[in-house]
Amino acid sequence: MPTSAVRRRPAWAGRNYTLLTASAVVTNLGSHGALIAAAFAVLEAGGDGGDVGLVAAARTLPLVLFLLIGGAVADRLPRHRVMVAANALNCASQAAFAALVLVGEPRLWQMMLLSGLGGAGQAFFNPAAEGMLLSSVHGEQAGRAFAVFRMAMHGATLGGAALGGAMVAVVGPGWVLAVDAAAFAVAAVLRAFLDVRHIPPREPGGGMLADLRDGWREFTGRPWLWGIIVQFSIANAVVGAADAVYGPLVARDHLGGPAPWGVALAFFGGGTVAGALLMTRWQPRRLLLVGTLCVFPLALPSAALAVPVPVVVLCAVMFVTGLSVEVFGVSWMTALHQEIPEEKLSRVSAYDWFGSVALVPAAMALAGPAETAFGRPEALWGCAALVVVVTAAVLTVPDVRNLRRRTKAVAGAVPGAQEAVGDGTAVG
Repeated sequence: MPTSAVRRRPAWAGRNYTLLTASAVVTNLGSHGALIAAAFAVLEAGGDGGDVGLVAAARTLPLVLFLLIGGAVADRLPRHRVMVAANALNCASQAAFAALVLVGEPRLWQMMLLSGLGGAGQAFFNPAAEGMLLSSVHGEQAGRAFAVFRMAMHGATLGGAALGGAMVAVVGPGWVLAVDAAAFAVAAVLRAFLDVRHIPPREPGGGMLADLRDGWREFTGRPWLWGIIVQFSIANAVVGAADAVYGPLVARDHLGGPAPWGVALAFFGGGTVAGALLMTRWQPRRLLLVGTLCVFPLALPSAALAVPVPVVVLCAVMFVTGLSVEVFGVSWMTALHQEIPEEKLSRVSAYDWFGSVALVPAAMALAGPAETAFGRPEALWGCAALVVVVTAAVLTVPDVRNLRRRTKAVAGAVPGAQEAVGDGTAVG
């Protein structure tokens, strides 16, 4: 029986793959409920849309500031140790946030400080996690492995958002934040057992600045890479503002409170699960062309909130958006795995994350003033228009249209990695 069970498991679903998938599921269950809880904690403490934006921006600003350092550290130290340390910091900051909400009225500066600590932890976690994933999946099965992992991760997003919204309505945001802290603790324990012996040791020499310059050269030498990251630096900023700031406000004023908004976010998660399931079967040859075309629907949720549409329609929009954007997500990870050398994965990932979130703090902080100046519907329509414009612009880059999937050996392959396929995968 045990032997047959092993034979039924795909080659890339090894011990590390199982541990990392389980830990990503745990953290996603907690974190997506906590995003809703943090917004409503600010509102229940007497804050307004501008205050919600400031707390969200406080989490993202340290993420931007420390990402490049985090990428260089993750390419030098064992990546799983960086991940565990980051999870421990996230656990501590969320536990303190939960305690403040549960025992009294938290002040805005306290919520901003604790959100900032969480963002700093993510700055070191994200490049290490993505480097672990990209270095541990092998050859032709890379796209399928990424899709299966992301399907599990987004399935947890679906459950976490719906459960989080419901829990905020029933027991309040403090307990949801406490659950997120516990989830980070469990994930840290799981990730402590990862095996990174399949990753070749870094050669001595150089320093932090040299590593950063090397990663920058790798980044700027690929037009498809920096082109798409510039696109997402704008798209992520406006979508983040719409979801984190305007979404809860529209939910409070028009949809009936946190529970319907949580359900809508869960439908987005359901769409990503469906998209990942699709990508386990579909392997488009022109990775980035297909992926980029599937970014256009990212404008739909902002437009739906601007109307605003009924909850049922919003849920349908969120599902379609999640499905299409997940096609991009799997295609993007497959392109990185295919084109970037293993020893530079975390640094390139750091530049990727840096560009993708660099404008988010400003967008979050300006969301409230923009609502005051132009009105909430007008601000949301502006978010939708910007997504369409920047996505159309990136299609003018020839490499985005022409980069093709390989079926042979890839740049990031590690000697002897066939035995280590799936010995590590983590994003989120």
